Amino acid sequence: MTRSEMLFERAVKRIPGGVNSPVRAFGSVGETPRFIASAKGAWLTDADGRRYLDYVGSWGPMILGHNHPAVREAVLEACSQGLSFGAATEREVEMAELICSLVPSVEMVRMVNSGTEAVMSALRAARGYTGREKIVKFAGCYHGHCDAMLVKAGSGVMTAGVPDSAGVPKGCTKDTLTVSYNDLKSVEALFETCGREIAAVIVEPVGANMGVVLPEKGFLEGLRSLCSRYGSVLVFDEVITGFRLGLSGAQGYFGVEADLTTFGKIIGGGMPVGAYGGKREIMETVAPLGPVYQAGTLSGNPVAMAAGLAELRTLRDTPGFYEELHRKSQMLFEGMREILKKAGSPFQINAAGSLGCLFFTDQEVRDYASAKTSDSSAYAQYFSHMLNRGIYLAPSQFEAMFVSAALTEEEIGKTLQAVQCFFT
Repeated sequence: MTRSEMLFERAVKRIPGGVNSPVRAFGSVGETPRFIASAKGAWLTDADGRRYLDYVGSWGPMILGHNHPAVREAVLEACSQGLSFGAATEREVEMAELICSLVPSVEMVRMVNSGTEAVMSALRAARGYTGREKIVKFAGCYHGHCDAMLVKAGSGVMTAGVPDSAGVPKGCTKDTLTVSYNDLKSVEALFETCGREIAAVIVEPVGANMGVVLPEKGFLEGLRSLCSRYGSVLVFDEVITGFRLGLSGAQGYFGVEADLTTFGKIIGGGMPVGAYGGKREIMETVAPLGPVYQAGTLSGNPVAMAAGLAELRTLRDTPGFYEELHRKSQMLFEGMREILKKAGSPFQINAAGSLGCLFFTDQEVRDYASAKTSDSSAYAQYFSHMLNRGIYLAPSQFEAMFVSAALTEEEIGKTLQAVQCFFT
């Protein structure tokens, strides 16, 4: 028995499912979770000393690679000064100024502790600002585990085969309206029916919790137009795409600005953190300025702020960072497409910048319904094959691959060799 297996045997006795988040479970791929002991650059090392090329990157924030010197040193310095104060710090101000300088639509920002908390708070602000109650979301888009958003969510919920969640009162979701991603006509019809009751439309600008699903031409622009016409708040959930697709996130990548934006782990360099921000007039409804209450003892934690500042400044100050990251990503995803083509495989690869996903379906994947046609059992075989060759992928068909700047061309070649071995 491996050490990871022994640790899992202990974990299941005290932790539900043996993991502290469902997306860490390996049950859907027929494996035992690997317990990670350390990480550096593009590599993970598990409790048994096995090394893996990492395409999860702590679900996105490790865009620089693991244990980056600038981030590590910033954290160590901050720790030497204290771990938490429950009071205002200079780093919070610096972080707010930095985010607002990088994302043009964000004029004010409030720090929180997770992407879930950011979404929950942003939607409350949207409701408080508009005086309306209905929220529009898209099937397959995951916005954290707040009650109102656990309706046709993606990510781990898709893998588990659970359409919603037990324990969520019907009253919490009665004002959540679900439509199809990339189906602008369905959104237009909804607005024609009850547009003046809709407080907000929330969307992942790239659907990255049902694999990777790109917005079709005109989709995000159409949402922007509808929200402007009806006085609703457009919320971009950029927990995954924020600072991943570029310094101004998906909004800069696609040229569409939101009214409110939610951010997650990447602004903490992997530390527990989140934020929501946007137009000044909306954010000024948040306490203590306005009537929308939201608070948190650990919000703006000094260690998390230090890590996030180091990461974002490195992204900003490294010439050609995103161009090089996207070049490597294209090398990987185009290489996979070429392998599939030569093998005569009908499977699909969707990619945006350094995000990508291989779907085991012959259908074009453009929404939740088409994503669900992917063969999860085939993905499980692929996952095990790659893991056995030292390639660490998400243990779910419906998660993205995250490419980090630490990945080398040689390591991309090693990955492609493993992919080719599976399909030949």
